[in-house]
Amino acid sequence: MNTTPCLTLESVAAGYGKVPVISGIDLQLNAGDTIAVVGANGAGKTTLLRTIMGEVSTSQGTVVFDGQPLADLPTYRRCKMGIGYVPEGRQLFPDMSVRENLELGAARETGTERNRRIAETLQVFPKLQPLIRGRCGLLSGGEQQMVAIARALMGKPRLLLLDEPSTGLAPKIISELYATLSSLLKSGLTIMVVEQNARAALRFASRALVFEQGRIAATGTSKELLADPRMVEAYMGMAGASPGQA
Repeated sequence: MNTTPCLTLESVAAGYGKVPVISGIDLQLNAGDTIAVVGANGAGKTTLLRTIMGEVSTSQGTVVFDGQPLADLPTYRRCKMGIGYVPEGRQLFPDMSVRENLELGAARETGTERNRRIAETLQVFPKLQPLIRGRCGLLSGGEQQMVAIARALMGKPRLLLLDEPSTGLAPKIISELYATLSSLLKSGLTIMVVEQNARAALRFASRALVFEQGRIAATGTSKELLADPRMVEAYMGMAGASPGQA
């Protein structure tokens, strides 16, 4: 049985140029873990994901995936190793079809393998089947988010990172999205989700980190944080008046 952690961060500091954004980050995820990263705008949550993906260089500490240090590895190599990334804003190609966007997630595979993976992702997101030849720019926000996640899944990741997946989505769509993510856990996928919608993220994840000013201010199980009055007062308002509202 493999006991190697899926992802480990030790004393990680990173930022843009000489400006530090996150520091002193210690984190360990095992296969099948779900973790939510919540906090205010500018707290460093997105920088954490971009550091794991190699889009932001570490100035201190180490990032290790499946036992292999990721120092100096470019983003595409990290994707190839098994890290999937759904960035904030989805970053789809609006003039390309759903199918073409999905194919980009497995661009290095043969046509036969890409077709097989598309068929698998359509089982996860059956609502995309009738839209497969349509332009992504014409889709609703929820449909675009499905495409963005499906594209990341095309790379067969073992770790999936999602940045603000509920932004701009209606409560019902948010619930459906997180239900789909929950269904993926049966395969052993590890998921880290960054959210301002703290309530939705904590209902999904088994544990959570609270970011403040680039550092981990609190950590615990999601149930513990949801039951903490200080946590509710500080962050649950981000979810709006209705549960799951972005």
